Amino acid sequence: MSDLVRNIIRFILFVFLQVYVLNAMPHLHQLITPYIYFLFILWLPFYIKKGWVLVLGFLLGLSVDYYTVTPGLHAAACVLVAFLRPFIINLFAPKDSTEFSYKEPSPKAMGWNAYLLYALILSFVHNFYLLFLEWLSFGSFINFLMKVIISTAISMLMIIIAELIFPRKLKFRSNTA
Repeated sequence: MSDLVRNIIRFILFVFLQVYVLNAMPHLHQLITPYIYFLFILWLPFYIKKGWVLVLGFLLGLSVDYYTVTPGLHAAACVLVAFLRPFIINLFAPKDSTEFSYKEPSPKAMGWNAYLLYALILSFVHNFYLLFLEWLSFGSFINFLMKVIISTAISMLMIIIAELIFPRKLKFRSNTA
């Protein structure tokens, strides 16, 4: 399966999962808001240009905004994650070219510690910015911070579960490996 088809299927599945499963679940508590759809941005291949990552992030956020009737909140958070993604990857990706031969970020490509830090930082940024935009209209600051921390923890738990249940067969970037 080509990378384009794989990413189109991922896009549709992540939007479907977020809108029809996670948003439709009865909430256990007012502070728990599970978000997993931005994992699509985290799983995009390394070689995609920054401009295309921003466009895909905008389209992903706009798709979730359309179904959740939140004008621009998810789009803004996804564009921020898409913007910061290359900088975070440069921080945590292996510097040696022989170690850096996979096509997309994963625990196998980056190592579990680096991948979890990469996912944690971008998950925190996504949840902080999204919930900050919501908080501007109502709520207390303590509830805002608690919701960001708990939402990030739930998102990270779901990311780890997704990585363990659905391991991706990674391809190498070149024929040398």
